[in-house]
Amino acid sequence: MEGPDPPPPEPAGEPSPSDLWLLDRVRRGAPGAWRAVFERHGARVWRFLRAQLGDRSAADEGTQETFVRAHQGLLAGTPVERLLPWLLGIARNVAWEQRRQRARTIPMEEPVEDGAPDASPDPEALLLAGETRALLARALARLGDERRAALLLRIDQGLDYGDIATVLGWSVARVRNELHRGRSQLRLCLIEELSSKEDVHAARV
Repeated sequence: MEGPDPPPPEPAGEPSPSDLWLLDRVRRGAPGAWRAVFERHGARVWRFLRAQLGDRSAADEGTQETFVRAHQGLLAGTPVERLLPWLLGIARNVAWEQRRQRARTIPMEEPVEDGAPDASPDPEALLLAGETRALLARALARLGDERRAALLLRIDQGLDYGDIATVLGWSVARVRNELHRGRSQLRLCLIEELSSKEDVHAARV
């Protein structure tokens, strides 16, 4: 029995096999193709949903739903130019639906006003520091849904402005504007969270 078709050659520095080659195999029903897609991008989709929803079990459920919808879309002939932004766009819709369901019983917090002093915690540095993830998660939870999604796509997923625009259905100009405002708002939220933590510590001393 002949084996699967070999992947096409790719430029240096790009993953192999390519996303487009994998998607073609998914559409042709090749065994293991969809599993390969999940293994390549599942962790990033889960991390995005975890940050959006603030709950591991909700992220698990959302990741499963995202890949079910993506698989159905591919088999239905949905055109896909870039796989990860497309998956994250589906995940964003799944997260929005889950938050809407939870909002029926859990009131959502109001976002704080924009603006922050120049000397403030850096979101990227905090995201990389494991001991401050809970602090950052609380600060992110205070942002509006769309602004939080834009920041996560940039800071955590490393997407460029064009891919973020694709995921969120925005113009590149709006992406730039929302990221600028979101960073300022996030810094202010971080300062307030740090201040609250210090007050609690001082009260215990």
